[in-house]
Parts: sequence; structure tokens; C-alpha cells
Amino acid sequence: MRRWLRDHGLTVAMLGAFVIFLGLQAFFGWRTHNEELAEYGRPAQSLLTYLHSGHFFEAVFENWESEFLQMGGYVLLTAYLVQRGSAESKPVDQEDRPDDRAEQATPDSPWPARVGGPALVLYRNSLAIALLLIFAGSFVGHLLGGTAAYNEEQMLSSGAPPISAWEFLGTNDFWFQSMQNWQSEFLAVGALIVLSIVLRQHGSPESKPVTAPHALTGSS
Repeated sequence: MRRWLRDHGLTVAMLGAFVIFLGLQAFFGWRTHNEELAEYGRPAQSLLTYLHSGHFFEAVFENWESEFLQMGGYVLLTAYLVQRGSAESKPVDQEDRPDDRAEQATPDSPWPARVGGPALVLYRNSLAIALLLIFAGSFVGHLLGGTAAYNEEQMLSSGAPPISAWEFLGTNDFWFQSMQNWQSEFLAVGALIVLSIVLRQHGSPESKPVTAPHALTGSS
């Protein structure tokens, strides 16, 4: 077990933090939503009921949407664009790495790299595809959860009739929620790209070696 935790410690730490913070989000979101219901003289919801509410789904998927858009976009952009001196960029004049070429496949390579053809074309782009598919699913989750939350809020405040998800997609509210997250995600990545030119973090693969010159591009 100790060796397994050593070999998978980064994933365990990230997913452990995710579970903890998601649980805390659910708890505080539930308390906040019940405070809102009390203002309108409505009975409080149970935590289990809250976990099926638009309020919770909207908040969760709104953030997942921006995170996976950022990561999918970052993976794609770093395949084609460079930033001289950044640890987050491939070297300025680098084409395909030798190991990216199909003729370099070995018996230990993943099977799409060994068989080539359409399977290899898909596999060569599978990371960006997977991240952007999760973004698309999160976008739909945000839209549906946001529609439910919007309709509940309108019903409580003014008794307005519910609207469809398609109608909510055209509201300023939906796009305001999305843009306030999208801009912050790309700002954070942009800051990492630029700051890694001149700043270091000892031991991190996201940083150049401490003694590396600022002009060195790539993390090693």
C-alpha cells in the first residue's frame, strides 16, 4: 500500500482534495439555498434533495465547464503555439518529437501507435478530444442546471412561468456565468506561461531547473 501511494500520490492528492471540496461546496451551497428559501417563506430542503437541485448542478457544472475548456484549449494550443523561455512551451523550433512518429513504435507502445491508420490519428489527438468532450458535457450540465435554478428563482421572486433550456441559453445570465469563469481560467494559464520564464519552483516539472537561463524554453 505504501508503494502504491508513492506511485500514485499526485492523483490521490488531487482527487482527495476534489472530493473534500465538492463535499464542502454541497454543504455550504445547501445552507445558502435554505437561507434563500427562508427569505421567501419556503420550507428548507434536505441535503439529499439539494443534491438534485438546479442550484447545486449549476454551480458544479459551471466550474467544470471552464476548467475543461481551459485544459482542452491549453493542450491544443501548446501543440501549435510556443512562448520562448516558458517552461510550459515546447522548444521554439521543435517539430514532432521522435517518439511521436509512428515508425518509432515499439512492442511496448500503445496499440494505436503500433497498428497506425485511423486508430493512430484518433489516438494522436485523444487527450484534447477527451478534455473537450468533458467540457461539452459540463456545458450541457451547466445549461440544464442553470435553467432549473433560474426557473426556481423566478418562481420564488415573481411567480414567472418557467422557460426552456434553449431560452435560458439566450439569456445574459447564462453567458455572464460562463464568461466570468472562462476569463479567469485563461488568465491563470497565461500567468503560469509567462511567470515560468523567470520564476522557478524547485522539484516541479512545471518549472525549469533553478539554474536554467531565462531563455531556455521547455521544462528541461
